[in-house]
Amino acid sequence: MNFAQLRFWGWLLVGLAVIGVTRRVWCRRRPAALPQFDRVALIGLGMFLLLCVSWLTFLIWVAVALGSYAGLKWILAYHPTAARRYLLLLIPLQLAPLAYYKYADFACNRVLGLDWPSLHTLLIPVGLSFYTFQKIAFVLDTLAFKEPLPTLLDYLNFAGFFPQIVAGPIERKRDLLPQMERFGFRWEPGRVDTGDCWIAVGLFFKCCLADNLANWLGPFRASATNPFMIWMANLVFGLRIYYDFAGYSLVAFGLAHCLGVRLTLNFVSPYCSTSIQEFWRRWHVTLSNWFRDYLYIPLGGGRTRRWALNVAVVFVVSGLWHGAGWNFVLWGALHGAFLVFHRLTKSFTLPKPLGWATTMVGTFLAWLCFYETHARVLVAKLVVTFTPGAYSAAAWRACVHTLEGGDPIVVGGLLLLAAVTLALEWLSVRWRNEPYALLRQPWVVGLLVVLTVFLAPGKNNAFIYFAF
Repeated sequence: MNFAQLRFWGWLLVGLAVIGVTRRVWCRRRPAALPQFDRVALIGLGMFLLLCVSWLTFLIWVAVALGSYAGLKWILAYHPTAARRYLLLLIPLQLAPLAYYKYADFACNRVLGLDWPSLHTLLIPVGLSFYTFQKIAFVLDTLAFKEPLPTLLDYLNFAGFFPQIVAGPIERKRDLLPQMERFGFRWEPGRVDTGDCWIAVGLFFKCCLADNLANWLGPFRASATNPFMIWMANLVFGLRIYYDFAGYSLVAFGLAHCLGVRLTLNFVSPYCSTSIQEFWRRWHVTLSNWFRDYLYIPLGGGRTRRWALNVAVVFVVSGLWHGAGWNFVLWGALHGAFLVFHRLTKSFTLPKPLGWATTMVGTFLAWLCFYETHARVLVAKLVVTFTPGAYSAAAWRACVHTLEGGDPIVVGGLLLLAAVTLALEWLSVRWRNEPYALLRQPWVVGLLVVLTVFLAPGKNNAFIYFAF
């Protein structure tokens, strides 16, 4: 579901209108059945919107969702005392579609060198990584806490809540399921007004900032020998991926709020962080929590002698979750190394401005590994960034002359707008301890809507995390 497309909002309004009319008729005839109707209507709306994405996305989601529920029900019914043993069968089955669509080409062709052309053209069904992890967590939480299995309807609403189904947040059973069990379509003006503010901020992030920044990555990315251009590409990409992914998450948060559902705020102004540890508490919060609870702690966490290895394993796996490629492995390994170094030097407290600066340098350096997929080019660019002699006046002039005509003014204005937005985020966190609070002020929201309408590029870019 691409929130940046008018088509999505059109289909959503059509679906809500059908539900509203049907609900009104149903309420007159069978008012006692209204709660059940609302929950059926919610999953129906979600499946309708998922079908609008593609048949493949819909069918894979159904297979993973029903397979997870059926497998868990079978384990609880026939082998409750041997659940751990049967998890060794169920979880690989849950991961099978993800392994095939996302990792088969990398594993077979690039690691094993088999050269199977048919795997090159595989397209990852939208949201596969997100909802697969959410369903694995559901299975593990149900068995760990020995809770009864919910009804199929409530489970499907948990697994298929449409605002977050394709790009998160990856919600936990204890947080989202109870809300699905008591869900009802009740439109409260105050709740809708608050949700609309989140939606406006999210669309501004995506359509105004991320989509415009995406147009300027190419010119800076072209050079593998100019360190200034490499850093500019890192800066543009780092801002773009943040505003793109956070934009989706904020729209999802706002849509859910309009429906009376509280999702996890998946981004908490991560570029305001003064340490790499704080960054990972603010960036993609639900994925970080998932890896902490289901991988890091089971490995022994930070209380064992091999804590550094545990951190490395978690972040290498996190890199592979983001994409099937050696560059993603390196991206995860770099962040793991940053966190290990942070823990080893935690007795040295940096002033906050210096802590923020070093955190941003490390973070934006690592983004190079995220967007540069060719291994040789990636290594060459990394070498250049660590070569002091490459930072010459000639290299700086070449970077400046990359942009022609009025392009420097456009790029400068765009980066200035991003900087002002980050400043408002920083003030929201430091002054109010409430993420994005200043951006959600009524007059600011109005300004963001105007900027989105006038500055959004004509070409629509899909959300970047749809590819993960």
